[in-house]
Amino acid sequence: MTSAHARLDAWIAAHFDEEVRFLQALVQVPTDTPPGDNAPHAERTAELLGQFGYNAERHPVPAHDVAAQGMRSITNLIVRRRFAPGGMTIALNAHGDVVPPGEGWTHDPYGGEVVDGKLYGRAAAVSKSDFATYTYAVRALESLGEALEGQVELHFTYDEEFGGELGPGWLLKHKLTKPDLLIAAGFSHEVVTAHNGCLQLEVTVHGRMAHAAIPATGIDALQGATAILNALYAENARYRGITSKVEGITHPYLNVGRIEGGTNTNVVPGKVVLKLDRRMIPEEDPTEVEASVRHVIEKAAGAIAGIRVEIRRILLARALKPLPGNRALVAALKRHAEAVFHEPVRECGTPLYTDVRLYGEAGIPAAIYGAGPRTVLESNAKRADEHLVLDDLRGATKVVARTLFDLLR
Repeated sequence: MTSAHARLDAWIAAHFDEEVRFLQALVQVPTDTPPGDNAPHAERTAELLGQFGYNAERHPVPAHDVAAQGMRSITNLIVRRRFAPGGMTIALNAHGDVVPPGEGWTHDPYGGEVVDGKLYGRAAAVSKSDFATYTYAVRALESLGEALEGQVELHFTYDEEFGGELGPGWLLKHKLTKPDLLIAAGFSHEVVTAHNGCLQLEVTVHGRMAHAAIPATGIDALQGATAILNALYAENARYRGITSKVEGITHPYLNVGRIEGGTNTNVVPGKVVLKLDRRMIPEEDPTEVEASVRHVIEKAAGAIAGIRVEIRRILLARALKPLPGNRALVAALKRHAEAVFHEPVRECGTPLYTDVRLYGEAGIPAAIYGAGPRTVLESNAKRADEHLVLDDLRGATKVVARTLFDLLR
């Protein structure tokens, strides 16, 4: 560890209570998506950043685009902190939108309560935590007064839950940013460089309604849906034989997460709607995957007389694959994470999908690293009593600050 690294660590330690209060303030503004009314959180974030002298550029997404995605408001933020001319631009991205809290909480999901070294609240771990990690890493870096070259950008966006096209996708599409490297919200005990892709489809199965007393006059859409489900689950079993070479990623899989249909118990159902999620390993071609899933559905439906199906794509998120330019970034994150946490830190993939893929598709080498535990399960992310271990926040802030220093000096 150099003296500069030690000074970064010392500044973060001295300001850590302040960092925790910053995160609490972010957790206390709900960003449930749906409904996705997230502009107020961006305004609060910009206000908090302004207290540090940071000008947060506000980039509101037009209301008609937001409504088309099933949300109410999005304002994405960019903070640009410039050093000497030359050097690279490193972006730090975290998303503020999150799924609703649901039931079963023993702590206020918007309270930001700290108990036994853990901060509780919806999005405390994923990923408002990294609003704090990245902001305080940059503040620590600037506290050194060292001669650095290049620029750091904070990207705080609000469309990860619905795919990211109106978050990072919007910023990139409108040429509001084009960094050389990206660090995106993640957990403290691994550096992620690849993730699964995701295909989501809505399948509407049409039959013909009839009175249950004379079922022969109808066509049972549920029977058609059952045939489709059986065919899809048979595919799911087959996917276990398709393995990825990326550590941390196993095989493709498919989940039917929502089923709606029918009108009453005494009516033959005339329509059933299925929504499915097909995870794609990095080695798969999304076009081929979608064609295959559609073929399975159509073939199964065709075996039931009178059944008709409509298939609508809800989401196509491509996998994140490592780009050659990420090696110095990954090496620095691993080196400092191992030094700070005193344990081996692996480079791996994750079965999740994220909006980091959009940076990858734009040719920007990326690594996923931030504050959090070893697994999503440990943090209760997307479940009741989501929480962040504050030691992970403190450690990740040090790791990111050191990494930025190494890459910009």
